[in-house]
Amino acid sequence: MSEHLLLEEMTWPEVEAAIADGITTVVVAVGAIEQHGPHLPLLVDAARGDRLAVEVARRLDRALAAPTIRVGCSEHHMGFSGTLTLRRSTLEAICIDYAVSLARHGFTRICFVPSHGGNFEPLSEMLPDLRAAVGPDCTIDAYTDLVGFMALWEAAVSEVAPELVGRVGGHADIAETSEILCIRPDLVRQERAEAGHVQTFDDALKDRIFSEGFRSVTPSGILGDARGATEEIGRACIAHAANGIVAVLES
Repeated sequence: MSEHLLLEEMTWPEVEAAIADGITTVVVAVGAIEQHGPHLPLLVDAARGDRLAVEVARRLDRALAAPTIRVGCSEHHMGFSGTLTLRRSTLEAICIDYAVSLARHGFTRICFVPSHGGNFEPLSEMLPDLRAAVGPDCTIDAYTDLVGFMALWEAAVSEVAPELVGRVGGHADIAETSEILCIRPDLVRQERAEAGHVQTFDDALKDRIFSEGFRSVTPSGILGDARGATEEIGRACIAHAANGIVAVLES
């Protein structure tokens, strides 16, 4: 395995040598710049994407992590100041350009991993076009089970602090806050953490959020409860997320 995991930190001869050595899988995280309640910064999903891509690449073994696509489909968060959003067609164009570029260099498997809930469905819908764009010599995979991902966070919190599992809600909650305590603790305003809209994340709630907007469900921008976050919970959430994603990608 190459000593490097981050594609963008390698030189071109190092990338060429890695491909020649059979390191031909690349993980691409697809994040967002959007509101995450009163206690977390807008970069949460981009920063989580950086970490998640590395963790998934490490578990896939002979794989690299591409630069995260930092802005995603966040129209449902536009009721909150600072959120940036891409049209679905724009995100698809970016993903196609990433995939085609990587395939042209000789990478034979590209795994797209969303670190933002609003990117799951668009990624699922664009898979046929992504696969057509790269041709038969490159495989395109993506993790697209949003409700299943919530279950990974619940399992992680249950393992470390079972009395707090009810605070997992899916956005700026105890799980996501704990992850950022591991990744960018300097940006967490823990004194502002509070309870938001607490409800089991299911297809009905997902549909309401995407049709009516996030602010119609939770005025604070929190889905779940952000209180009680710890680095220990964050490490468990990151590990469970990466393990669960890899299990699906390898199935």
